[in-house]
Amino acid sequence: MVKPFERRELAQQSVAIHGISIRFACRAFSVSECCYRYQPKLRDENTEISDWLIKLTEGENDWGFGLCFDYLRNVKGKPWNHKRVYRIYCELALNLRIWTRRRLKRNAPESLKEP
Repeated sequence: MVKPFERRELAQQSVAIHGISIRFACRAFSVSECCYRYQPKLRDENTEISDWLIKLTEGENDWGFGLCFDYLRNVKGKPWNHKRVYRIYCELALNLRIWTRRRLKRNAPESLKEP
C-alpha cells in the first residue's frame, strides 16, 4: 500500500516529467489538490530539537524517548510538546526496541518428576 505522501510525490513527478495537469494527476493518484499543494512550515526549533536528540542519544545508547524528553523538559527547561519531540525522534529513527530478558528454562527437580 502506498502512503499518502508517496502518492503526492508521484503526482508531482508526473506533472513535472509528463506535463499532465495537476487535476488529472491528483485524480489518478487519489490525492486531493490541497494535499498536492501543501508545503510544511518547518521551524528552526525542529532543527534544534533534532540536534538535542542526536546529542543525547549519542552519549547514552540506552536512552529512550521518555528519558530524552524528561531530560529536555526538566533539566534543560525546554517548553516543547511531547508529541512534537516524539515525531522528530521517530523521523531520526532513534526509537529503540526494548528487549525483554529471556529466562532460562530449568528442569524440574528429580523429586518432582513422575516415576
